[in-house]
Amino acid sequence: MTVRRELFAGVMSGTSLDGVDAVLADFAPGAAPCRPLAATHIDFPTELRDELLALQSSGPDEIVRAARAANKVSHLYVYALRSVCYAAEVEPHDVIAAGVHGQTVRHRPHEGWTVQINNPAWVAEHAYITVVADLRARDIAAGGQGAPLVPAFHAAMFAARDLHRVVANVGGIANVTDLPPRGDVRGFDTGPGNVLLDMWHARHRGASFDAGGAFAASGIVDAKLLASLLKEPYFAAPPPKSTGRDLFNADWLAHAFGNWTGRPEDAQATLAALTARTLANAVRAHCKGAQELLLCGGGAKNADLVQRIAAELSGVKVATTDSIGIASDHVEALAFAWLARETIGGRPGNLPAVTGASGPRVLGAVYPR
Repeated sequence: MTVRRELFAGVMSGTSLDGVDAVLADFAPGAAPCRPLAATHIDFPTELRDELLALQSSGPDEIVRAARAANKVSHLYVYALRSVCYAAEVEPHDVIAAGVHGQTVRHRPHEGWTVQINNPAWVAEHAYITVVADLRARDIAAGGQGAPLVPAFHAAMFAARDLHRVVANVGGIANVTDLPPRGDVRGFDTGPGNVLLDMWHARHRGASFDAGGAFAASGIVDAKLLASLLKEPYFAAPPPKSTGRDLFNADWLAHAFGNWTGRPEDAQATLAALTARTLANAVRAHCKGAQELLLCGGGAKNADLVQRIAAELSGVKVATTDSIGIASDHVEALAFAWLARETIGGRPGNLPAVTGASGPRVLGAVYPR
């Protein structure tokens, strides 16, 4: 008997600018709600990463530069899709669709727009897979933030009948999804995840990220500096809300640190404390009664940061999604596979209670293979 499969792929490159993550999953009934089949990660070449970072700000000839960068990124998306198909022994034409998010370079929902660098037509043509892209724009058109979009998937994947869970994705930006046993799913961006940590570490240690949080762990939190950083108005703003490098960038860091002259490792520790404190404050304020926090994203691999978050949330069990069988670094790409499935099925992918949109909307544009 032929086993029915419902194959979708997800491709994600996030705020951390570390590279491309891709997954292939089976969403057939009984997959609860999906079964990952293969995954891959491809690092951004240094030149491309630098260009994507430069495109976060206005500059000369940026339209041409953005188009060229979109083609380079899309070449990596195609390679990632081919790789997961090969690893899963699946023909590309058997994949129903791939959710291909693109690389966010500007996110201005308060102005009614967002920009993800991508060439989805090229990806569909060369990966020979139907592509769902531009997933944030429709929610913004309906008055929403366009982000975060992952809470609907978190609800499908991680909600429990008798346990109040919160899922925290700690990528460049951190976001939380509140999954109470009863009541509405809610979610929002809490503030910086790894973005400031990576920026400071690259400046003082050369490497693009602080592996395991070792540099932060070697420092001492400056309480006065932390109190100053916490005055950022975004942290006190009520949800729905979303943010990105438009706010938390090198200029924010320079302004926030002012004339501070302490040790670099103490600044790293303080930035780690900022991520942990703002995430924990969000859980305390907006996820009352939470019993368990499941971490995913790159921050889940940072032992120092995980320890700081757990210390902030006494009485809440803190673990990673690996503990329940879903690799923490695959969750976001899986979410975009799921969102592609919802789009192809004609079902809304946003949660108005999360984004602030005026109602549920079918998300994305479809590029047939």
